[in-house]
Amino acid sequence: MSTAATAPDTHPQRGFAYRLWSVSDAAAFLGVPAKTLYEWRYKGDGPPSHRVGRYVRYVPDEVRDWVRTQ
Repeated sequence: MSTAATAPDTHPQRGFAYRLWSVSDAAAFLGVPAKTLYEWRYKGDGPPSHRVGRYVRYVPDEVRDWVRTQ
């Protein structure tokens, strides 16, 4: 019997590697230029974003939830 522990970077419900999206990842998902995401962030519009060190990152589920509310 094997008792494999879930890796810390694995989404607990989906079972695949879970990572934050970069600006280019989020832009590709939304089909908009990266510049648009930076403009939305500056204006306070757009999906929730998070600063991780010097980088802007997006939580995929938060971006999907934001799309559903539009």
